[in-house]
Amino acid sequence: MKINIRRLSRSTFNGMAGGCVIALACLIDPSAHAQTLGSLVQVAAGDPFSGCTADKVNAQQSAFGSVLYPATSIEPWIAVDPTDPSRLLVGHQQDRWIDGGSRGLVGVVSSDAGSTWSNSIPSGVTACTGGKFRRASDPWVDFAQDGTAFFFSLVLDPAQPTTPFGTRNSGMLVSRSADHGATWQPPVTLIRTNSPHVLNDKNSLTADPTANKYVYAVWDQLSVFPPTKEGAQLLAQNDGVEIARQLAGLSSTCGTPPCAGGAPFSKFSFTGPSFFSRSTDNGVTWSTAVPIYQPGTNAQTIDNMVRVLPDGTLLDFFTAINVTPSPLSIGYIKSTDKGASWSGPTFTNDIHTVGGVVTGVVTPDSGQPIRDASILYSVAVNPVKGAIYLAWQDDRFSSGTCTTPTGSIPIVGIVFSESDDGGATWSTPVMINKTPPNGTNPCRQQAYIPAIVPSGDGNTIVVTYYDFRNDTNTPVGFEGSDYFAVFCSTATACTNSANWGNERKLTDASFNILNAPVAGGHFLGDYMGLAASGPKTIYPLFGVATSANVTAEFTRKITLP
Repeated sequence: MKINIRRLSRSTFNGMAGGCVIALACLIDPSAHAQTLGSLVQVAAGDPFSGCTADKVNAQQSAFGSVLYPATSIEPWIAVDPTDPSRLLVGHQQDRWIDGGSRGLVGVVSSDAGSTWSNSIPSGVTACTGGKFRRASDPWVDFAQDGTAFFFSLVLDPAQPTTPFGTRNSGMLVSRSADHGATWQPPVTLIRTNSPHVLNDKNSLTADPTANKYVYAVWDQLSVFPPTKEGAQLLAQNDGVEIARQLAGLSSTCGTPPCAGGAPFSKFSFTGPSFFSRSTDNGVTWSTAVPIYQPGTNAQTIDNMVRVLPDGTLLDFFTAINVTPSPLSIGYIKSTDKGASWSGPTFTNDIHTVGGVVTGVVTPDSGQPIRDASILYSVAVNPVKGAIYLAWQDDRFSSGTCTTPTGSIPIVGIVFSESDDGGATWSTPVMINKTPPNGTNPCRQQAYIPAIVPSGDGNTIVVTYYDFRNDTNTPVGFEGSDYFAVFCSTATACTNSANWGNERKLTDASFNILNAPVAGGHFLGDYMGLAASGPKTIYPLFGVATSANVTAEFTRKITLP
């Protein structure tokens, strides 16, 4: 149908603008307006543990054959204070070890919307902060509705990789701040396990946005049985993600066939239930940690995260390994009574594998493994509309192969799926990264480590990720990576990949991924931070390799139209 624009009256135009009464006006996509990017800001600088001697670095290097990467700020998470959208809290690993964990976890705060930052480090966690443990990992931060801040720490002591095996400690600690993250109270221990055959791992914490004072902590507890030398040797790696990949035969370091033929191992079995503890008084006290989902023998969960629907329902999401016919599935269990009881599992989407092996990301020229998010995911809930959004990386949409020195692999992209009915049904996955095709080197099409968040007004979904598109005309030994954001207006069908667009590059210049320290591959973190502030502000938080074996974290404010 033709519309004669000249014959439309002023009142007709007003009606179109106000109510979209004529179909032509409805074709205008709100997401088509450009987002505004602030300046790139380094969140943390320097090494607060450079003078620490309490954790006996030289002794750890001698006893365990470990390699320390000083001055690394790695695996960042970010939260926004609901009482003041300009107040931000970040947690990251400081000084990463090659074989799992870091010298400690550092908190960093901003009171001016991310323009400037200062350290606010919880005490009593690792030896470098006056605690009892030598290492920490998987930092997670959040704010309650009244501004109480929380810092969740995985703590561990490294295990002896050769016989005789001694007791190793691992546990979960929560630090609490009553002044919005400026200072921290002594941590509360949620669990502590003393066994070379048990590892608590991959934790997250959620302050309930619908009920102040309720706070939820979840993680997996990986154990091998019966007690054997081989089982203890596996857990001595200290890195739960790499251990999980090896147990399931999914590790990129295993080659083909998978490690030890995959699970079960011939000399031991394993399991990895979801553990849970909650506070009903804003983190002053916590319930006894208990398993809330048992996946069975030679199966496990990892990447447990509680998300809260607008009606107060809790969903604990996780990656299930060897639970369903697919080696990797994203699932959840539900609680309608604030975590007092939980349903059985519902499985939403599979993470695609080829022959039971997950495709990992490699550097585009030399084919070196990258520590990516290939068995993990990111999940978020629309605070207004209640829709649930999942993003993860897999190779289901691969249109070519990446040739490496050890063979060819499919191209990994970023996948999205949505539920509009509380998780009961899910949309068909679509690929949403906008990495362009590359006929010269298809390895530059790989995209990895997604994060997802809706805006505070519920009108926009934002996803961030790395890729290699700009690794062109670079010298030998430099393999360029950048960080990007892509957007979808919820006024459109975000289940259609065509409605994702307006991609923005968040890094100012490509960085050399080969400079990232190695921990199961070149490592920036198993996850990156992404948070909404107010109705239309987004803060991405991401790692960049700045020089050989040195990383830093950056943010830049995104203002939505």
